[in-house]
Amino acid sequence: MATLPNHLPKLATDPTGAALGLQLPPGRLLDATDEGPWHEPLIWLADGRAALSGWAALRRTAPAVGLLPVLLDVGSGHGGPESWELMPGEMSYPGDHDVEEVLAELWDACAQDDADWPGQRDAERADAADAGHVTDPGLDPESLAADFVGSLLDGDGPLEEPRLALVPARRSADIPAALGWTGPVNHEDDTGRLSAVLRSWEDRFGIRVVALGFDTLLVSVAAPPTTLAEAEALAAEHLAFCPDNLWQGSEPTLRGYAENHLLGRPAWHFWWD
Repeated sequence: MATLPNHLPKLATDPTGAALGLQLPPGRLLDATDEGPWHEPLIWLADGRAALSGWAALRRTAPAVGLLPVLLDVGSGHGGPESWELMPGEMSYPGDHDVEEVLAELWDACAQDDADWPGQRDAERADAADAGHVTDPGLDPESLAADFVGSLLDGDGPLEEPRLALVPARRSADIPAALGWTGPVNHEDDTGRLSAVLRSWEDRFGIRVVALGFDTLLVSVAAPPTTLAEAEALAAEHLAFCPDNLWQGSEPTLRGYAENHLLGRPAWHFWWD
């Protein structure tokens, strides 16, 4: 996968990141993959529990050197990312994919009764994405992401032991692919294709990837759907992206999922069996 120049190796001799303009707490570099050590660090991971102040500081400074913060949950029974069977060499570049084609292919693999892919029906948001901005330019996805991170770190959410991490990535949607994350492997083994979908949601709904577990993904949502029709169209994308959210959740229908999990919701939670 194509990536930015990776500045993580510099932290081996500069553990606080001072030369990069960072102020890191104690942590370590990780290069473990499913096939042995990677040729360079994939992640910097803090040793202690994450704090909102640490997230906010890194969100201000780390992107300038090609690094993005994300919370990694190391307390869900699967250990930390060194035990997650990361496969960075198997991931494609998200920008190489047509999102409509990816969603249609994923839909065909999981839709019941041979239902046809309904397509991305929110044309206004798609046009806004093509223009390079979220539908409402007054929204601040970064501030809303920080609010969501704050609620997660206050214990209002599913994270058991969140640690602050840094990943070399251009945009938050690329974080799963840059890591070589294999949480969705039973549904899709090329996380670059899922990151392509996340890029589309970044542009259309102002999402930000804020947390990963072994098989879970949490995103903040700055511009969630505001009508049931829009939410139901998005529910079809969620089914293609993560069918277990519906198949093994409390709302197995697109309409029920849209009403209870998407309409006006400021965060989305995905889990793959």
